[in-house]
Amino acid sequence: MKAPTRTALLVLALCATTALPTPAQAATDAHLEGQLPSGAAYLMDVPADWNGTVLLYSHGYRPAGSPNPAPNSPDRENENKATSTKLLAEGYALIGSSYATTGWAVTEAVPDQLATLDLFTQKFGPARRTLAWGTSYGGLVTTALAERHADRFDGSLSMCGLVQGGVANWNSTLDPVFALKTLLAPDADIPLTGFADQAAAVGAANTLTTKVAAAQQTPAGRARIALAAALHNIPGYNDPTQTEPGPTDWDAQQANQYTAVTGLLQRPAFSWRQEAESRAGGNPSWNTGVDYTAMLGRSPLFKEVTELYQKAGLSLRGDLTALNGAPRVSADPAAVKWMRQTSAFTGRLTDPQLNIHTTGDALIPVQAESAYRRAATAAGAGRLLSQAYVDGPGHCAFNPGEMLGALHTLEHRLDTGRWDTSPATLNSRAQQEDPTTEARYVAYAPASYPRPYDRAHPGDARP
Repeated sequence: MKAPTRTALLVLALCATTALPTPAQAATDAHLEGQLPSGAAYLMDVPADWNGTVLLYSHGYRPAGSPNPAPNSPDRENENKATSTKLLAEGYALIGSSYATTGWAVTEAVPDQLATLDLFTQKFGPARRTLAWGTSYGGLVTTALAERHADRFDGSLSMCGLVQGGVANWNSTLDPVFALKTLLAPDADIPLTGFADQAAAVGAANTLTTKVAAAQQTPAGRARIALAAALHNIPGYNDPTQTEPGPTDWDAQQANQYTAVTGLLQRPAFSWRQEAESRAGGNPSWNTGVDYTAMLGRSPLFKEVTELYQKAGLSLRGDLTALNGAPRVSADPAAVKWMRQTSAFTGRLTDPQLNIHTTGDALIPVQAESAYRRAATAAGAGRLLSQAYVDGPGHCAFNPGEMLGALHTLEHRLDTGRWDTSPATLNSRAQQEDPTTEARYVAYAPASYPRPYDRAHPGDARP
């Protein structure tokens, strides 16, 4: 994209709406808030010495009915504005929208983000460089923008992103709750999909949560909860408030997983699923044809599960046989089609994308990166994708330096045509941006995603 001259930018600023600086204030920063025709809120901050790069930020999942302000950076809604403050000081323009609706809003998020970019261009002129970036569910939105609207962007940065795509996400969310219900509440009437409304979903979540809480009090129950956690690759150190267990402290690891499992039950597995089903017009998930013995065997948590089963005097083979023999969940084909069309990826990147992920993420396990690597490689776009890993617990638990270091690494790729994403380089860039906090990039290779699904090869199991 051709860089506009400073004179051209001044003329455009003076000719814009009254929300922009007046001629006497032309050298000041611009701050714009408003509403798009869709009803989505937007937010724009443009420094007076704009460097010509605009960063379009896509925010994470917000449950239906929750507050829906427009952020334009990962820390916009936090008290600590270190990331956005630093970026504005470095001359970047920051923009973003709220999306018109909350929940699984990909059909609104993508057009609302593009409309925000259009409005920015209308008010400030074309950018020299346009980058999409986002966190969590916003990583899915960012990747959708990168794949489907490559002509609008020069590159993208997905942080802790749901880059396995929607179909894979909901399938993988089904597996642990299927195991919990089968092994801990086989005779209970607990629906796992097809909820009539939010009340039904919350009721099912609460019933299964009660069963899981009771099971946590016994060695056999704890072993079975660990098995369910392993099917979702929930790590044994997944929250910064937890004490890091030793490598063979299976009990402490399981206790940490139990906390994450209850969070999974109370949010994504039931309540968030119901909202997504309402958009898809039915259940987009299935486990027909899934071999849970093979899935556990591929999990990095296999050793923990076997040790806890042995300690409990419980037959792991017997429980896996029960899982593989239990009645399965079938998907609604029309719902799968909707989720595939709106939320599954092709891997066909046209411009560079950098993904970063924490190793101890329970909500979107780090193995999601393997799923997108698989898709990009199959599409012949593997050279455009680079992935880097932060050694730490938590979802999107990056410090400002780690995010800014990743952004500048993406820019280096755009400037030079080559990736330099070694941990040493990323940590050096992160420390330059935030000398007060230790950077934690490490060499890491995530295990395969339990049930990948993309448009190139939808997976071993079909609905």
